[in-house]
Amino acid sequence: MPIKNRIASFENEMISWRHHFHENPELAYNEFNTSKKVVELLKEFGITEIEEGIGKTGVVATLENGTGKTIGLRADMDALPIFEENKNKKYKSKCDGKMHACGHDGHTTMLLGAAKYLSETKNFKGKVVLIFQPAEEGFAGAKAMIDDGLLERYPINEIYGMHNMPGLEAGVLAIESGPRLAAADNFVIEIIGKGAHGAMPSNSIDPIVCGASIIQNLQHIVSRNSDPKETLVITVASFNSGHANNVIPKSASLSGTIRYYNDKIGVLAKKRFFEVVNSTCDAFGAKVDINFQKGYPATINHKKQSEFAYDSAKKIVGNKASSSQAPMMGSEDFSYFLKKVPGCFAWIGNGPSASLHNPKYDFNDSVLSIGSSFLASIAEDRLS
Repeated sequence: MPIKNRIASFENEMISWRHHFHENPELAYNEFNTSKKVVELLKEFGITEIEEGIGKTGVVATLENGTGKTIGLRADMDALPIFEENKNKKYKSKCDGKMHACGHDGHTTMLLGAAKYLSETKNFKGKVVLIFQPAEEGFAGAKAMIDDGLLERYPINEIYGMHNMPGLEAGVLAIESGPRLAAADNFVIEIIGKGAHGAMPSNSIDPIVCGASIIQNLQHIVSRNSDPKETLVITVASFNSGHANNVIPKSASLSGTIRYYNDKIGVLAKKRFFEVVNSTCDAFGAKVDINFQKGYPATINHKKQSEFAYDSAKKIVGNKASSSQAPMMGSEDFSYFLKKVPGCFAWIGNGPSASLHNPKYDFNDSVLSIGSSFLASIAEDRLS
């Protein structure tokens, strides 16, 4: 029986797993019950090689049949601190202020579906490492698992992951080599000036005017310092200062993000960022405190593994396999794996749903068996 037919035969089970995860969301590094449910299901499938607690709440299971390569398949498990607004869903979140608004409930379920199929058929030669990862949403769960010895204990030759994409036709599998998602560095700038009466600006060191100049000057890094053939985004997303209409405040706070694909551009942007902020504050006579946080690296697919994954996708969805999805400026901590191991990160279309991180978002159950079949196909094809 073809992979997709066999996995489709237990699609209703998968939907029930997904709805369970959706009803019971857990935030980063608190996925205790989610991990417990994952382990419970893996054991039901007859999988015995299971390790818990990697990267605090991560789960790793292995399937082995004969000798050959070892590949990793990864899914993320954490939810977001968002109040769900899908009141008409019977499986709406039971945890106020927490919901699966990014589809990790679906990602976990798709990997479980692949695990069930692979454990039953064992139609491969080698080892499949099933990685259920915590804390993707801004807390670097992939890095935590790596730092906890994941790749030493489970030395994999290649790794594959997948994320749903609202707006992309349901069931489309989009795969391409090269940059897929951006590196994301974040910053907070605290400007310390001198307060004064609004009618007496000459007595002040105005942090608002200084902050406005910083915002404008930072854009010159993109337009005048960075190679125009490279991608760079510098966004100041918040500017907070003052409370009264006739008082120049003492301080102001700016925060934002820097996004890029090329590490050399990231180094340039960081260097110029500090130079621009410090020199602008010097020009106004203000003091400054900068908190610059290095974020996730860029997610860059490896060519050989991407071409292979695309061929596997064609077997599952035919002409719904796509290699023309444009890269995005969002970020994803699967990038930490791709820095260590060759691999590929794919998109699966979620159809015309609400966007990711939206309180009305919901994962599309109709693509569960497609995603599971794709992951299972990668294992079978790569370990044939």
